[in-house]
Amino acid sequence: MKNLNPIGIFDSGLGGLTVAKQIQKRLPKESIIYYGDTARVPYGSKSKDTIIKFTREAVSFLKSHNAKCIVVACNTASALALPIVKNEFDIPMIGVINPGAKAAAKKTSSGKVGVIATTATINSDAYTNAIRDINNKITVYSQPCPLFVPLVEEGWGDKPASELIIKEYLSPLKTAKVDTLVLGCTHYPLLAKQIEKFMTGNVSLVDSATTCSNDLNALLEEKKLLSDNTNANSTFFVTDMAARFSELGAKFLGKPLNAIKVVGNE
Repeated sequence: MKNLNPIGIFDSGLGGLTVAKQIQKRLPKESIIYYGDTARVPYGSKSKDTIIKFTREAVSFLKSHNAKCIVVACNTASALALPIVKNEFDIPMIGVINPGAKAAAKKTSSGKVGVIATTATINSDAYTNAIRDINNKITVYSQPCPLFVPLVEEGWGDKPASELIIKEYLSPLKTAKVDTLVLGCTHYPLLAKQIEKFMTGNVSLVDSATTCSNDLNALLEEKKLLSDNTNANSTFFVTDMAARFSELGAKFLGKPLNAIKVVGNE
């Protein structure tokens, strides 16, 4: 029997749509239900206890809508909440930290890996620990980049201000000569061209969305949850600002968003 229930995807806002895009590409027969907590974004500057609370609410919401598994597409929630919340619910869950760490450890040839993310993700050391668990000879250089999220959401990726901010944040990583750079926030792939330009092409970027979709496929196979639905669909729930989510979300997902619904925090 194939399981036609949807995959639940949770993010603090828009960024998880980059993960949803790769999941749709990798698993086109899977329906998706997306929950973006746009009323309380960003998570990266909030406390661990608050992030855990919000994550519990999101998982409960997705479970109530018959999700068969949950992808925590938010790096901050993956780092701080997933290790705790996954043991509280009877539903398979996957985050974006471990897939990104595996890809980075595999790609680096110099053993120097950079990680850029929100302040909360960097302070958690989640990527550093995950990468070094795979290969303890790798040196991880971490850099919080809190201004990247508002730059992306304002559509300022090509503005001169973005070049200055990228230079300010990434200069230490360039000086350290990292050969692999983990984009540890789901917003950051939308700055990939500008980041590559500053790093002068001498670095491999790791977008955990792609590796997460591969790990999700393996999880669904293992749990016998794969769908063969030829009419797969996507439904989007947000906690605020549906019009803005629709407008900006099309840039993240690469196509127009339909069926956006506003819900209260549950």
